[in-house]
Amino acid sequence: MKVLILGTGFAGEGHADAFRGAGADVVGIVGRTPHVVSKVAGKLDIPYHGTDWLAAIVACQPDIVSIATPGGAHYEPIRQAIEFGCHVFCDKPMTACADTAVELHELAQRKGVKTAYAASFRYTSGVLHAKHLVADGAIGEPVEVECVSHFNLERTIPFGWSHRKEDGGGRLNNNFTHTLSIVTSVIGERILSVMGEVRDDLERAPIVEGVHNFMERRKFIPSDLDDPMLKWGESNVEWSYTVMARLASPLATKPVSVLFKHGGLVPRFHEDHIVFYGKEGAIYLKGHYGSGPLYLWSKNGIWEEIPRPENITAMVPDVQGETEQCWHYLAREFVRDIRGEDVEPYPTFREGSQYQQIIDLIRRNDDWKDVSGLN
Repeated sequence: MKVLILGTGFAGEGHADAFRGAGADVVGIVGRTPHVVSKVAGKLDIPYHGTDWLAAIVACQPDIVSIATPGGAHYEPIRQAIEFGCHVFCDKPMTACADTAVELHELAQRKGVKTAYAASFRYTSGVLHAKHLVADGAIGEPVEVECVSHFNLERTIPFGWSHRKEDGGGRLNNNFTHTLSIVTSVIGERILSVMGEVRDDLERAPIVEGVHNFMERRKFIPSDLDDPMLKWGESNVEWSYTVMARLASPLATKPVSVLFKHGGLVPRFHEDHIVFYGKEGAIYLKGHYGSGPLYLWSKNGIWEEIPRPENITAMVPDVQGETEQCWHYLAREFVRDIRGEDVEPYPTFREGSQYQQIIDLIRRNDDWKDVSGLN
């Protein structure tokens, strides 16, 4: 099974490794800059490389394309790949807005191609463990979920795609997508209603040349932020959000309440965490994506750390890095599905387009009611 990669940064390299881990053949890679894509192709031993996406599809005739660029650059390459009949693996966000995400989901359905949407932190060992415990009745009927994280990101990270809504930036696109996927994987995929508030508390960031790999952007923070020659770009997207949702669950008789609270630029005091509350107990996962230790509050009235069972640990691919493990897991399921094997449901363009519609609704910030005149 042949795979063509779009993107030469951290995600591009990660996707290539993930598909090789799934037993596929990575036959080509495409990027914007000739010398960069040539270097990455040589490093990864990928036979074909270039800067022309359509030419690469024609030359490589891939079964799968893997989209590993920022969200604002997703729409046209995905549309073209689907038209060629390729299956599509796409990192989050699916696109920069709801309309294009819905269009691509509907096009994929018409063309009969399979899709995977990499809101993939639902595959950490902690989340997989929690999912099994909840399904086995460890907390009884689920009633509430709480997801809290504070990243304290540097305000001087160089200006780039993450600062621009049109390029797929923002914390909803790049944090909420994962957390929503985690909660739905444990509680149930049917999202009933949402409301939320977003805030851009960054406003601007320094413009710096040379940033290629997203994971290395901190190395380019200017040493002199008072330099009068330094240029600044304006952020137009959220860095903090608060979202409330209600989910239907096959394990609950009433909708489950969910709180998503994220501050991208403020420090944490206690650990980031995800908690699943039920009528008979609760599960606490340390970490913003639930990758830390798991604690169970049961009928004995205390929190107890529950070790990961061997069968859960064995499900997670044995590779370095949590992000990479989750890409490997999803790529493995996607390839198996394309080959006709039985697999558990995984996120597709259905979820990708749904999440993008939800993000657009939250960004309207129109849920507030003026009570300033109440006596």
